[in-house]
Amino acid sequence: MRIGVVFPQTEIGSDPVVLRDYAQAVEAMGYTHILIYDHVVGADISKRPGWRGPYTHQHMFHEPFVLYGYFAALTQHIELVTGVIILPQRQTALVAKQAAEVDVLSGGRLRMGIGVGWNEVEYHVLNEDFTNRGARSEEQIAVLRALWTEPVVNFHGRWHQIDAAGLNPLPVQRPIPIWIGGSAEIALRRCGKLGDGWFPQGSPDAKIQAMIERLRTYTLDAGRPADAVGIEARLSVGQIPESEWANTVEVWRALGATHLGINTMGAGLASPQAHIDLLRRIKEQYLR
Repeated sequence: MRIGVVFPQTEIGSDPVVLRDYAQAVEAMGYTHILIYDHVVGADISKRPGWRGPYTHQHMFHEPFVLYGYFAALTQHIELVTGVIILPQRQTALVAKQAAEVDVLSGGRLRMGIGVGWNEVEYHVLNEDFTNRGARSEEQIAVLRALWTEPVVNFHGRWHQIDAAGLNPLPVQRPIPIWIGGSAEIALRRCGKLGDGWFPQGSPDAKIQAMIERLRTYTLDAGRPADAVGIEARLSVGQIPESEWANTVEVWRALGATHLGINTMGAGLASPQAHIDLLRRIKEQYLR
């Protein structure tokens, strides 16, 4: 199981030197990947009574592709993971272009997680349709893979029309791996049919185990090997007592997780350096 970190988007601040130091520190510790969340805009909840989303306009989110272009130049081997790009609120060809550029600049180190999101406000701001986002995302995946592997693409779908056009440069990975996030049954089916991996949300309990078993069934139903889809688990240290950290990692391993991200947000850490220090302690004490 490959163990990486979740970039502390909402707590790390905006100093470029601090961002650099974080990326280089986790790479030096031996973590295998950095995973970053994606939100373009946040909602002002003072204007939206009854708001239920976990984030607002007061939460900071760095733009994943731009930040990873920066990290590509600052690191040597750590994998750069989006977990997840909210794909249907973005233009597909532009996403393909941005992802290909990050992959080129990093020497083939991008793993692109995608999802459909929950925040209708973002879709409105970006002038995209919230209601058909799931169906569109499946066509988007096909478009992305075509643009990443073919110098000239002809694609005629329900939402995308490409006539003899292509990206240059193409990515190093052809195609870039696409992992899918989401807990709805349709997301599991989509992942089994189309995904290279899945991001489960939650603790490694009986519910998650059953979801993994259904994912394997959907993968087989699609004519693919059961283990064709990787699993990226998460350990949110602010939500689990420290006495349970090591066991949680091992339970995920037993469930077949291929990757795991250590999330230090929400742990009451006072500074970016505190995030680094905690990750170092976790690496030394629990991940030998």
